[in-house]
Amino acid sequence: MTYHELARDSLAAFCVVQGMATIALDLNRTHASHPQWLGHARFHVVWQTATVAALSVLEVVVLLAGEPYEARRFFLVLALAGAPVSGFFAALFTRSIYGGTLSDPGGIPPLKVKVGARILRIDMNVVAEILAVVVLTALFFMYRAD
Repeated sequence: MTYHELARDSLAAFCVVQGMATIALDLNRTHASHPQWLGHARFHVVWQTATVAALSVLEVVVLLAGEPYEARRFFLVLALAGAPVSGFFAALFTRSIYGGTLSDPGGIPPLKVKVGARILRIDMNVVAEILAVVVLTALFFMYRAD
């Protein structure tokens, strides 16, 4: 298996996981049916979830379509897979403007890690999205290495 094939197959797997994880994490009582969320906020999270899921299907189809323009399709899908990640960081870094928070009561609580006398609260969304940046960057360089 070449680096191109490994990078392509790994990117396809990433896209599937990205779409399925969004569905699993957002279409439940901690998000889309959270009893304290306003109806319009629920509408937006379902919209966002459906968009990411549809995008992940499209990405896999484009990525595995065949020979013509293989490199262009790989980099297009890499950019498309990075779009929800970029959106997360845009929301993260601008949350003070719109009053956003990383979690709500009744939602998924942050992981608490004791470091010496301090307890760090680590939001798992931040961890997942940083990991996504690392994976997508590694796939970019893996594809270029072949």
